[in-house]
Amino acid sequence: MNQGSSMTDALRPLLRRTLMIGLATLLVACSATRPPAPVEDRSAGRGARPVAEAPKPAAPASAPAAAPADLKPGTYVVKPGDTLMRIALENGQGWRDIARWNGIENPNLIEVGQVLRVAPPEGTAVATKPVTAPKVDAKPLPGAASASASGAASAPAATPAPAPAPLPKEADDDIPWGWPAAGPVISPFDEARSKGLGIGGRAGDPVLAAADGRVVYAGSGLRGYGNLVIVKHNATYLTAYAHNQTLLVKEDQAVRKGQKIAEMGNTDAERVQLHFEIRRQGKPIDPARLLPAR
Repeated sequence: MNQGSSMTDALRPLLRRTLMIGLATLLVACSATRPPAPVEDRSAGRGARPVAEAPKPAAPASAPAAAPADLKPGTYVVKPGDTLMRIALENGQGWRDIARWNGIENPNLIEVGQVLRVAPPEGTAVATKPVTAPKVDAKPLPGAASASASGAASAPAATPAPAPAPLPKEADDDIPWGWPAAGPVISPFDEARSKGLGIGGRAGDPVLAAADGRVVYAGSGLRGYGNLVIVKHNATYLTAYAHNQTLLVKEDQAVRKGQKIAEMGNTDAERVQLHFEIRRQGKPIDPARLLPAR
């Protein structure tokens, strides 16, 4: 009896150690089979990403397309909001001329970033047409019958048309200007706010061409101008007559100084008036500096 008890006491520590090792092994095995729960950053609210997954850096924004640095003189890059009529006015050209130089069939289909030619192509007859046509075509208007009666009178009209050389700048500047309306000046030229003179009057008062020229626009497609007439006088100058009630001329028509081209109105304006601009190579200048004293 004593011998059996002694053997049991000797084996008890060994059994206890074996049991502890078995329990430890079982705990390790259980913990290895359960994946750890992800640690979430809940400060950003529901659906936030796990902290362990760093957010991907945002792709750098592409820089806005810049205008080509090698633009040639006499070209223009179309900007948002541009229209062919507006581009033509700002560059001192007729919109039909710009459409022809660029092969544009539909004037409403121009794209942002498109490069347009806004000056006549060199070495072509087109370059001289805006300069010579007004003076040649305007002369026969008042006396077409008398011109046909004299063979000598018709010859000069046909001769200057093919002339290749444009008029010099001194001749372009030498224009005998006249007032486009008889009313008082109600708003002076201000390059920042008003690019021309505001001339008052009554609805239906005559609007006159300020000099000989060719009508390059007659319509209401230019926002802020209402019913508008634009007359090109030579390669340098054009005039604009805005807010009319009625237009009396058509595009490509030759007009003479003092000819009635429209009737005063208030389209796109708060009151009846004529907004009158003179532009030199597309840039507005103060008409009061060129018009004769009253």
